[in-house]
Amino acid sequence: MKLIVNGEDHDIASQTLAELLLSLDYEGDWLATAVNGEIVHRDDRDAFVLNDRDRIEILSPMQGG
Repeated sequence: MKLIVNGEDHDIASQTLAELLLSLDYEGDWLATAVNGEIVHRDDRDAFVLNDRDRIEILSPMQGG
């Protein structure tokens, strides 16, 4: 399936948002995720089914100042 993750094209076999995060090595409960401009809460990621050409944004906090 073709997905756009943080503005970059990816060809990924993940079916759910949770699987996608694992396949891209994103870990932790502190991530913010959105699909096609809609926030997807942490508790909903396991059941959130992805579709071809979905646009996924993954945000993580940065350290520094």
